[in-house]
Amino acid sequence: MASAVQKIILASSRDIPFNKLVLSQSNVRRIKAGVSIEELAEDIAWRGLLQGLSVRAVVDADGIETGMFEIPAGGRRYRALELLVRQKRLAKTAPVPCVVREGGLPEEDSLAENIQRAPLHPLDQFRAFLSLREKGQSEEEIAAAFFVSVGVVKQRLKLASVSPRLLDIYAEDGLSLDQLMAFTVSADHERQEQVYERIYQSYDKQPYVIRRMLTEGAVRATDKRARFIGIEVYEAAGGTLLRDLFQGDEGGWLHDVALVDRLVAEKLTAESDAIAAEGWKWIEVAPDFPYGHTFGLRQLRGDPIAMTPEEVAARDALQAEYDRLSEEYDGAEELPDEVDSRLGEIETALAAFDERPLAFDPADIGRAGAFVSITQDGTLRVERGYVRPENETPVAAESEDSSPPRAMAADIDEAADAITADVPQPEPEEDDGLTPISDRLMAELTAHRTLGLRYALGDHPDVAFLAALHALTLKVFYHYGTESCLELDLKSVSFGSQAPGLNDSASAKGIHDRHDGWVKSLPKDPADLWDELHGWEGDRRSGLFAHVVSLSVNAVQEPWNRRPHALAHADRLAGAVSLDMAAAGWKPTVDNYLGRVTKARILQAVAEAKGQRAADRIEHLKKGDMAAEAETLLADTGWLPDPLRTSGMVTVDTSEAAIDEDSPPESDEGDTEAAPVAAE
Repeated sequence: MASAVQKIILASSRDIPFNKLVLSQSNVRRIKAGVSIEELAEDIAWRGLLQGLSVRAVVDADGIETGMFEIPAGGRRYRALELLVRQKRLAKTAPVPCVVREGGLPEEDSLAENIQRAPLHPLDQFRAFLSLREKGQSEEEIAAAFFVSVGVVKQRLKLASVSPRLLDIYAEDGLSLDQLMAFTVSADHERQEQVYERIYQSYDKQPYVIRRMLTEGAVRATDKRARFIGIEVYEAAGGTLLRDLFQGDEGGWLHDVALVDRLVAEKLTAESDAIAAEGWKWIEVAPDFPYGHTFGLRQLRGDPIAMTPEEVAARDALQAEYDRLSEEYDGAEELPDEVDSRLGEIETALAAFDERPLAFDPADIGRAGAFVSITQDGTLRVERGYVRPENETPVAAESEDSSPPRAMAADIDEAADAITADVPQPEPEEDDGLTPISDRLMAELTAHRTLGLRYALGDHPDVAFLAALHALTLKVFYHYGTESCLELDLKSVSFGSQAPGLNDSASAKGIHDRHDGWVKSLPKDPADLWDELHGWEGDRRSGLFAHVVSLSVNAVQEPWNRRPHALAHADRLAGAVSLDMAAAGWKPTVDNYLGRVTKARILQAVAEAKGQRAADRIEHLKKGDMAAEAETLLADTGWLPDPLRTSGMVTVDTSEAAIDEDSPPESDEGDTEAAPVAAE
């Protein structure tokens, strides 16, 4: 006959006053982990004790129970209760639910409770947070209830909102937590699943690859188009914003590119309508214009609109405040935040006073136009007062009684250089009065004068410099060639080859600002230019001369225009001015270099800047992903491709590359707050 199965008898449970409980030295937990005692105490105060304590009766030397109970399992809960008692939020004699254990060893109780407890899967946490949100709790309430930041709550809600199919794959360990985080960049479940299918077939499944695939084609929030229209306007128009809550995303990505372009066009049109109302003959509108788009156009000289007495008083008050703060904190190692912020506000306000709008002659406005575009920082750029050659007022012919005409450029070789004579022309017959000198004789006389002037000018370098400066300044700022007798010209002020973002580069902005500064210091009438330059000091003349000559530099290498000697001279010139294109603001990006060269060149660039080990880490990537990753690796290294390097200058900190080669590879992902909260 089979014996009866022995029934399991569970340990009894009872409420024991808190002051009858003591910690046991048999608790195996020695290292603090998970939620702090303070947070656990607050949770007990909020929800009560969700799990009772495992206790054993304390006996004396004779084995008689003393009425006290020790706690081999549940020490953290005991300490949390103890903290509440010390804070007088819990009575000393408050009953505590306990399971009274008998037999076996106390250490077994402690070890079994900590080992047998299964931690909550992160996905269950994410879904639990989502369930609380769906039941009406706000993100702030959930954060307060579980003693985490609102940011952590947002992250977990975002993780729970990923495609259910991908969540199931994550639950089966088919995706890592870092990969799941990358999928949260887009809220489009179909798009998430498409990207998953692509990486599933791919060798590289790194989180940054997932992010890149989800955001390819989108407009970064830092793009000047996005800054121009504003994120709020884009979202109000129904646009979707992609955000990465687990890494710095610089504001995210605008997903609907067509909507961005439409909003940009609408805003530019509205702004240009206001500019056109000023009476300009033409308006050209575009988000970008190529560098040198104003070349060949004459720029009008407007007069700054005078400030009103109120504006003068406001400016003086701001300047006085600025001077007072500067003097008060002179010598301070670090300015207080509020002072630094205020000084910045004053500088901006003073700059607005200095950059007064210009007033133009109505007649000039009627034949000139304006360019309307967007600056790199997303503000409106309006370039007013440019006159096209076909809209210029015809130059009146010189009257007969004016000064005799000088030989034009086409006649210089005859009259000045060759100084040859054709068939003799008969001189006019004598007359009682003074008749005009014949054209032939005038040409001969002035030919002699030309040679004499050339010889004398060669002995006066200072005057020759002034004359050259005068002639070239006329070409650059006035577009008149007949105001100078020097046949000097700037053969190339602009060039045809355009690179992405060229007009928004730091160099282009610097040239534009410097040019505008000189425009403001030169007279409006070219006839006054000689006297103006003659009165300048040498350093000021030299500065203008350097700017004017710099506009003629052409070091562009083009297949149809081979100029080996000119390009060699450009290298010499770069060395003479210590040109550093990295310091000038050029950085290798996917658009301007990395996406347009072979994989071998990309790897060479990374190896030179960051070491061979860094290059090896991206060698397996496809071309597009390799270029994008290389852009990140090369940022702020100062690396330059050969055509941008200056002979004799170090372009990369090679010691840093060597250090990187021996150092362990860095993680592709940053720290995140989204790690699951440890179980108690």
